[in-house]
Amino acid sequence: QVQLVESGGGLVQPGGSLRLSCAASGSGFSIDAIAWYRQAPGKQRELVATITSLGITNYAASVKGRFTISRDDAKNTVYLQMNSLKPEDTALYYCNMNVWHLRRYQDYWGQGTQVTVSS
Repeated sequence: QVQLVESGGGLVQPGGSLRLSCAASGSGFSIDAIAWYRQAPGKQRELVATITSLGITNYAASVKGRFTISRDDAKNTVYLQMNSLKPEDTALYYCNMNVWHLRRYQDYWGQGTQVTVSS
């Protein structure tokens, strides 16, 4: 079994920064593509950023230029650096990893970490 644990969320003022982390644990797996999603109250889950196994990144238009996704494969960890935060960034943030495990690709999700941007 592969487990994802997120951290780094919290309360921040508009214009501030946060760095989210998501670490995968288990054995006998390798990570392919990774994504960060977010879901605000009353809204659908939104794709925020993705990074492939080759390090190619993609961002939602709403966060491009402010957020940076990166990965450390030696630590099985993905990061989301969030700068110039806005109140509309407030949401529960989830990481998603496409993992090669037990001879097939499987999707795993973290439990979510809350980000609140407010003065």
